[in-house]
Amino acid sequence: MVEGSGRLSVVTGAFGFTGRYITRRLLEIDEGVRTLTGHPHRPNPFGSRVEVAPYAFADVERMARVMAGAATLYNTYWVRFQYGAVTFDQAVRNSVALFRAAKAAGIGRVVHISIANASLDSALPYYRGKARVEKELRESGLSHAILRPTVLFGEGDILINNIAWLLRRFPVFAIPGDGRYPVQPVHVDDVAHLAVRLGHEMGDVTVDAAGPDTFTYEGLVELVRDVLGARARVVHVSPVAALVLARALGAAVRDVILTRDEVRGLTAGLLASREVPQGRTRLADWLAANRGSVGARYASELERHYRS
Repeated sequence: MVEGSGRLSVVTGAFGFTGRYITRRLLEIDEGVRTLTGHPHRPNPFGSRVEVAPYAFADVERMARVMAGAATLYNTYWVRFQYGAVTFDQAVRNSVALFRAAKAAGIGRVVHISIANASLDSALPYYRGKARVEKELRESGLSHAILRPTVLFGEGDILINNIAWLLRRFPVFAIPGDGRYPVQPVHVDDVAHLAVRLGHEMGDVTVDAAGPDTFTYEGLVELVRDVLGARARVVHVSPVAALVLARALGAAVRDVILTRDEVRGLTAGLLASREVPQGRTRLADWLAANRGSVGARYASELERHYRS
């Protein structure tokens, strides 16, 4: 356990998924927290313990004033997919603005949440964009830790929750391709614990954050189904057919369920790590402890991040 010092940290997206868990960890060790968020008017689950300010990507000085006095910036900002006027190029520029503000504010340490298998050579804009942000941080001169999760699960997640939701409600679950590609889920609180530890260390590091178990994607889906007691039959379809089905269902729930690049990343095995696992929480144990709530409601990406 990291000992608290009463110091101040800034967490981007403290009301979101990963940011919320990092914030809880910091508050547990008596650190003050400020957040920069895209949704400053949403209910604050931490009350007066967390100061709130909106992102101001076009005004670096304004964001620097928000960060003034803080020791560490925990950056969770990114976008899952391009939607409307939101693009990966814009997300890279916004990330650079955050790093510039941190440097201007005298931030001593940046913990940046990236993604496993980020690469400047990737054919997938999501992974290539993540790698571009990593490069900008490495070249910024800021002391930093880059944390690369595989795929996150935990209360409030979207992927595992919505797999469970589909398995609960439909007689058939479609898997793109042969389903043998690896998936290595990591609990979000394990990632938060690691992030806070790295925030109190020095030295520039890049670390994968993966869970203790690696599944095939088909095996993961079957695990979720069996723990929940669902009866859906797993079937294999082509990646194109899987996208057609996802788009049809997405129209029904008014959300983007799956993108073409996400299918490509999944089937290429990019949701697994080659490094020693850092997470301890087993997906099977977490599912068993939360079987009544996982997938009880659909989790909408657009409602959470793109709609007011």
